[in-house]
Amino acid sequence: MSVGYRPTPYSVPPPRHQSRLFGRESFVRRADWPLLLAVLALCAVGGALIWSATKQPALDAHTDPQAFLKKHIVNVVIGLVLCGAAALVDYRMLRAYAPILYVLSILGLVAVLSPLGSTINGSHSWIVLPAGFSVQPSEFAKVAVVVGMSMLLAEKRDAESEPRDSDVMLALVVAAVPLALVMLQPDLGTALVVCALVLGVIAVSGAPIRWVVGLVISAMLVAVVAIQVGVLKSYQLDRFRAFMDPTADPKGAGFNVRQAQIAVGSGGLHGQGLFHGAQTQGQFVPAQQTDFIFTVAGEELGFTGAAGIILLLCIVLWRAGRIAVNAEDLFGRLVATGIICWFAFQAFENIGMTVGIMPVTGVPLPFVSYGGSSMFANMLAIGLLQNVHMRRYA
Repeated sequence: MSVGYRPTPYSVPPPRHQSRLFGRESFVRRADWPLLLAVLALCAVGGALIWSATKQPALDAHTDPQAFLKKHIVNVVIGLVLCGAAALVDYRMLRAYAPILYVLSILGLVAVLSPLGSTINGSHSWIVLPAGFSVQPSEFAKVAVVVGMSMLLAEKRDAESEPRDSDVMLALVVAAVPLALVMLQPDLGTALVVCALVLGVIAVSGAPIRWVVGLVISAMLVAVVAIQVGVLKSYQLDRFRAFMDPTADPKGAGFNVRQAQIAVGSGGLHGQGLFHGAQTQGQFVPAQQTDFIFTVAGEELGFTGAAGIILLLCIVLWRAGRIAVNAEDLFGRLVATGIICWFAFQAFENIGMTVGIMPVTGVPLPFVSYGGSSMFANMLAIGLLQNVHMRRYA
């Protein structure tokens, strides 16, 4: 009887699940780990700052002092799941699903303006769900605008050197609809972020420079008209006046900025220590776990901790920039560019308003501030970046 070939243990192929996790085509092998690790570090720092900002008020109210921390961890875990889902589905297939994503985002923004919407901190931007949960559709609208505009501007570039004027106009209309709905809430901070990412996507798409210049001039004119006809609410105008002259209303519109500057300035080089900041633990700065989270870092972690957060954000932007430059096609490049402009402007606005170089507009610090909708949208954006990165050579 002949003896057949007996394969060695090394010739046996690995199990299918192991191949998916660790093979050459797997997420583990092809992911941009510096980007993901920087995001996780920001989430971890954010958790510590949120805990510090909310612990004392919870103790005073005889509630769980770790409630916000636990919710933040849950938000991060859900966000990572969304990130993984966005990374695993080929981003080039999003061209087919982009209209569906866009329509869903519009429906969410319309629902906010219906009786389903709720007003929180002066902005009618939320839909309150059972069990104490709430969702802010304008955060997800950023993702829809990025993907929708990128699809339109990249669609006809195979045989053309630049997008047609009709394509640029259609892309602007796609962005204008959710932008108008966001302004009706009114949510000026999110509207400014959307404007920044729209400008970035148009500029990188190869559109003639006249479009970029025209958008900048149009934005200035719209801002002037909005102020003159009363589109902006009185509290929003008061915030701009406080920005122009912080001493004009130190107990009113300028109170938040003044207290934020005191908190940041009192931290020194190394800070007063976590849970030991006088301004933070004394609850002098409002909304410290959300919009003014950077003041906790400045006071309790000092210049060193605050600079560390900025460094981590710069790493995120650097890796996103590399992904945009190395993208396989224009669609991927535009998606990455829109996300870069989104993160960069929002981080600059959030940090800037705490130190007095930008007006208060109420935008969270990406990955650091408390908030489920913001975390989910940010993680979806990171998933899209990973998606573009992993399919450079696919």
